[in-house]
Amino acid sequence: MLRIAIAGFQHESNSFAKVPASLDRWKASGILFGQEIVDEYETSTATIAGMLARLKKESDVEIHPLVFTRLMPMGPMTVEATDYIMDLMLKEIGEKGPWDAVLLPLHGAAVSDKYLDADGEISEKVRKLVGKNVVIGTALDMHANVSQKVVANADIVTIYQTNPHLDTFEQAFHCTDLVIKTLRKEIHPTRCLQMPPLIVNILQQGTSDEPMAGLLRFADEVRHRSGVLSVSIAEGYPYADVPQMGMAFLVTTENDPALAQKYSKEIADFAWGLRVQLNGHGTPIKTALEEAKKATSWPVVLFDVGDNVGAGTPGDSTFVLHAAQEMGVSGIMQALADPDIVKKCIALGVGAHADFLTGGKADDMHGAPIQIKGTITAITDGKYSEPKPSHGGFRFYNDGPSVAIATDSGNKILITSLAAMSSSLEQFRSAGIEPLDQKIIVAKGTHSPRPAYEPIAKKMFWLASPGASTADLTIFTYMNRRVPMYPLEPEATWS
Repeated sequence: MLRIAIAGFQHESNSFAKVPASLDRWKASGILFGQEIVDEYETSTATIAGMLARLKKESDVEIHPLVFTRLMPMGPMTVEATDYIMDLMLKEIGEKGPWDAVLLPLHGAAVSDKYLDADGEISEKVRKLVGKNVVIGTALDMHANVSQKVVANADIVTIYQTNPHLDTFEQAFHCTDLVIKTLRKEIHPTRCLQMPPLIVNILQQGTSDEPMAGLLRFADEVRHRSGVLSVSIAEGYPYADVPQMGMAFLVTTENDPALAQKYSKEIADFAWGLRVQLNGHGTPIKTALEEAKKATSWPVVLFDVGDNVGAGTPGDSTFVLHAAQEMGVSGIMQALADPDIVKKCIALGVGAHADFLTGGKADDMHGAPIQIKGTITAITDGKYSEPKPSHGGFRFYNDGPSVAIATDSGNKILITSLAAMSSSLEQFRSAGIEPLDQKIIVAKGTHSPRPAYEPIAKKMFWLASPGASTADLTIFTYMNRRVPMYPLEPEATWS
């Protein structure tokens, strides 16, 4: 029997976010072992589900889910959290081996106060632990800042190729398939990673839109060439201040490193030719609100790019609400994270009238607190499930205890205990708020809310909103990234 282990952690670390990914937050999010991993993910379309599905097709494979944890994006991992999680992974892998293969469900944009390349570090540690003859496979997020260290220590690396991430299951399945074929000596993978000095703006990262759609079509053409086993494009994560930040292009071939080098360079060159189109700018908040106010059909969805919880922000930005208040615009549905206000509202109870300042409390990047007056219409535990395909493939969500407020000014505000991604309509429906009945919806995110909100939106605007995930990268002071990089340094070259 072939013994295959699954162990990993996933984190997208925003170097400019003020809330650290501390150990207590990891533990609160959940560190899963063994059957707990299967119970949580088997019925989802997340990475681990794809790995499990492929492994179960083999009659001679023992599947050993060891340990897995994931945490919502926020600031870098603390040293304590990094050591604890990595030591736990290595302990599980080391004590329960030997292994024929190890699958690492990672993200690719994890940064810690100890390692600028946390994914590369754990990949290297696992390789040293299991030795050179064990096959290692990893499936990464499309926002991975892929490093040479990750590629050097894994035999197989695949990357989600959709944003919003709707192919998580498929890419993990593909990764696992290649791992099994490598184990059986059916293939002999060789790979090459290209890392041009290129940043694709977050606004241009939607893979169903040009220019990314065209780039992916070209990658797909390469994927079908003779001798190619896998092709992956990483858009990168521009809010991580690390040397490997930026786009990356990975080609895996059948025992032909020169071919992998040639084809990966072709794709990187193609992307470099699109560099001007890969830059982008959002719509000013007041302009979008004015357009929404004039709309004759609803809902109009405003994507709050600067407070993209899926990119590590606190989910409590008030810039849109303040602007709407100044302009006399109402009929807005929005979530805000504020655990203290949730506790106060729970004490008041459903039906009570509340008057409080909320939002803009986590840091100084997401606006000032705003006064909310209204009736508490619902109190929930913040747990809900999404039956349809969602960003990242996740099914179960937990925003922590939450309260719904119908404001005196005509808005519907959901106050959550935890920073909450706008990935599911069930987030609001679970609190008695129907998104289809709203005029204006403020979604905390850039691309991750699209599977939920694009089908119901009459119009959509991506906001040039401030915050730790703003589309305007010029506001950030980078210390570790490569220089020059396009478009921050327009003179950057690639050859």
